[in-house]
Amino acid sequence: MTRNDYQKSVFINCPFDNQYRPLFDALIFAVLTCGFRPRCALEIDDASEVRIEKIFKIIAACRYGIHDISRIETNIQSGLPRFNMPLELGLFLAAKRFGTGRQAKKACLVLDSLPYRYQQFISDIAGQDIQAHHNDPVEVITVIRNWLRGYSPEAAILGGTEINRRYLLFTQELPALCERLKWQPEELTFIDYAQLVSRWLELQTSPEV
Repeated sequence: MTRNDYQKSVFINCPFDNQYRPLFDALIFAVLTCGFRPRCALEIDDASEVRIEKIFKIIAACRYGIHDISRIETNIQSGLPRFNMPLELGLFLAAKRFGTGRQAKKACLVLDSLPYRYQQFISDIAGQDIQAHHNDPVEVITVIRNWLRGYSPEAAILGGTEINRRYLLFTQELPALCERLKWQPEELTFIDYAQLVSRWLELQTSPEV
């Protein structure tokens, strides 16, 4: 991994279920449009490696992290909430706190659905850069764009309104893109989706697109 790979890599820590999918797709689109590389546990399918080890490796390879801790609802069957997102946020913060060299320079954005709600269930993270998205893909894109802009002061990053416009256009064209590849939109893996977005963005060279 080169230094530039590390500087452009963003660890994505969020729910991966169908209910969250609209926000996840918007999040990945925003990161790629801003010129960064999204990475998450979904990119690795190696049954021989323990999941937490995969996460350790990805966190170590990313300077940035986006952590959505909004999923605190209890599971219908177990009656318990899932703690994966707070755990992975803790791992990322620990890597920054106790790491050396480039690890100590990590930066993260924490997302929740409503402002200040996190104070009721994970108050120890007060002081982090916590932003609310209100379960709206438009707000997800805008918040992520504005945050990443602070780490690319010399780069020409599109504004939130324009990225949202392009995202809407991409979602309208996605079924046709999948049809050409004999894929089903609902079956796209993380790698499939990220590659489609990257290829589509490469073609958006005209100011009219």
